[in-house]
Amino acid sequence: MTPLRTTAASLGSRLGTTGLVYAALVVLLAVSSAFLAARGATLFTTANTVDLFTRSSLLGFLAIGQTLVILCRSLDLSVGHVAALSALVAATTMDGDPSRIVLGAAAALGVAALIGLANGLIVTGLRVNPFIATLGTALVVQGYLDTTFQGPAGSVPAAFQTFGYTRIGPLPVSTLVMLGLAVAAVVFLHRTRLGYHMYAVGGDAEVARLSGVRAGVPVVTAHVLCSITAGVAGLLLAARFGTGNPQVYANGYELEAIAAVVLGGTYLLGGRGGVAGTIAGVFVLATLDTVFNVLAVDPFVKDVLRGAVLVAAVAVYARGQHSRAATRVRFPSTGPPAPPPTPPSPPKTAPLGGRR
Repeated sequence: MTPLRTTAASLGSRLGTTGLVYAALVVLLAVSSAFLAARGATLFTTANTVDLFTRSSLLGFLAIGQTLVILCRSLDLSVGHVAALSALVAATTMDGDPSRIVLGAAAALGVAALIGLANGLIVTGLRVNPFIATLGTALVVQGYLDTTFQGPAGSVPAAFQTFGYTRIGPLPVSTLVMLGLAVAAVVFLHRTRLGYHMYAVGGDAEVARLSGVRAGVPVVTAHVLCSITAGVAGLLLAARFGTGNPQVYANGYELEAIAAVVLGGTYLLGGRGGVAGTIAGVFVLATLDTVFNVLAVDPFVKDVLRGAVLVAAVAVYARGQHSRAATRVRFPSTGPPAPPPTPPSPPKTAPLGGRR
């Protein structure tokens, strides 16, 4: 192994996957700032900073819930559709009346939770592959939206729109809410029994079952929480648009959320990763989008570049896992284990018939 690879491996072992993602985010910010400065632009203007945080909040809500599902070795392709439906439910329930804000938000989150419950029960009870199960749910919701709503519907009161546009300094309120939800998710995963069970089920469901864990409960809970966070994203969309738009599901939010989770170092086969890394992945994607907008990059080229970054990140993680497995020390530094002691030989007995 070359000295450079040895140093990189040593740094990776010290920082861990989450630390590497945040280090990559810092490097990305520094390189992007220098690149834009060389072209006569500035990354850290107030407008660009607000744009970066605004982009991160919506994606962050979706990615936090997606992380919980992926940790359980599942997947949810319906979050974009759930967000669109939640925005419509909230807007039509509020209907411009400030006194119905709480009712509209509760109705949106309740509908989202029911969809998540359905996803979880289909995956665990009917044993349907989560990719197929949540894709089917997404198509059902899409069909309902397309046949029921011909365009934007409902109205959000101005008091609720502050959730989408108010900010404290350069930080939008929605970003602060997203970060608070991320902290709550980290505490949930690392300080509760159900959080430990999610990691256990994602690592090996059969071993978790033999250890006394009811494997279906963490998976269903993860799907319900994932849909609820998608419902919060729908509330944010309604607050920003001032109405409910059934076509927002076409923006591919579910794929962006999965990309942020993968960039954050969460293992797609479950059991490894966490929300802290996902937030770094969200900011990586938001930073790239902000830089591309400043440079006025063509949207198609933007998709190509983002895809290349995602593939490169996954390749780096996979190579890191392979390197750790390949360089695993068979014996500790003290040397190979000592051989077991030789059992004592059986005592000699006198031959039959007494002494000769």
